[in-house]
Amino acid sequence: MNFIFISPAFPKSYYHFCEQLLKNGVNVLGIGDTPYAELSDELKKSLTEYYNVDSLENYDSVYRAVAFFAFKYGKIDVLESNNEYWLRQDAKLRTDFNIPGPRPSDVLEFTSKSHMKKHYEEANVPIARYKISTSLVEDLEFIQMVGYPIIAKPDCGVGAAETFKIKTREDLARFHEHYFAVPYILEEFIEGNIVSLDGICDASSNIVFCDNEIFPPSIMDIVNEKLEVSYYVNKEVPHDIYRAGQAVLKAFNIKSRYFHLEFFRLTKAKEGLGKVGDIVALETNMRPPGGYTPDMINYSQSTDTYKIYADIMTYNSTDVDLNKEKYYCIYVARRDRFTYFNDNEEIYANYKDNIKIHDRMPEIFEAAMGNEFFIAAFKSYERLEEFKNFILAKKQQ
Repeated sequence: MNFIFISPAFPKSYYHFCEQLLKNGVNVLGIGDTPYAELSDELKKSLTEYYNVDSLENYDSVYRAVAFFAFKYGKIDVLESNNEYWLRQDAKLRTDFNIPGPRPSDVLEFTSKSHMKKHYEEANVPIARYKISTSLVEDLEFIQMVGYPIIAKPDCGVGAAETFKIKTREDLARFHEHYFAVPYILEEFIEGNIVSLDGICDASSNIVFCDNEIFPPSIMDIVNEKLEVSYYVNKEVPHDIYRAGQAVLKAFNIKSRYFHLEFFRLTKAKEGLGKVGDIVALETNMRPPGGYTPDMINYSQSTDTYKIYADIMTYNSTDVDLNKEKYYCIYVARRDRFTYFNDNEEIYANYKDNIKIHDRMPEIFEAAMGNEFFIAAFKSYERLEEFKNFILAKKQQ
């Protein structure tokens, strides 16, 4: 099998995908704009060959790289980046080189927030009322129907970037003045916690492995107000999340992918959507969850999702034991603009046996993910909460 991995150096933990594919006898062919000398030793050992391009934004350069690998190694079986930013370019390359996998029209269905809606409806998962922003007058008519506040976000965007809560007519007017040129979707506001189902499905859209994550009430506020962030991987997957996730994968006809499906769990009943505790569709992302979350999943579920992914891509099955002891695993990030009560020496003195990763987040992720972060695993939820509070305790200003 010839597998082209786009941008294998970012995020830096993605070398694990390449490593496991190579162990399965796959030719792992990397294309990226990181110079070869700057690749980690782990990544270098995990690639059959690497092609350095001037910029991954330059389609002609990436096209030539794929052509080179096709000429040298023969038919390309898989081309993936596992990165939201490159999904559309991945699809175009597959089309141009007749490589199996999602085409541009397929990718539009799971990257456009408005296109996602029909698939959630097919899966019988409730969706918030919405419209594509068109004009101030028509948007006001929508707001008269659903009421303030509403959420405005790019129809094809990544994360919570450029997402706003519109509370008044004046807010709406400012939105139209500054952001109307970009296609935006407007949605009624839902009071709920964000939860996800992350995992890997096989060639028949069946879940092979999955986990559940619990996120802050508003990632949008974290990005816009530069707040601290924490989220955690649950020990177990609630049955309603699993059922909804499996139905969504079938509705989207997703095959052999790592997925990240987001839902609201209602904290306030909403007419037409459900009662407190029910789930409502938020977004679907057909790639791994961001940052170090795959590593968090591994620590929580005592598994190796990189190997599971490689096995599915290679054999459409896996022999990874999915029944080992499970833990809560939390991500807690500080902001440089705050002064904290406990320094790193005190943190390690209390939690050295629990901490799995301690690092700084790359600048590109800082808005959503904070600056300095800790990832730690615990047997009890109470200890997880204690750790979070210890990390985020601030000195009085």
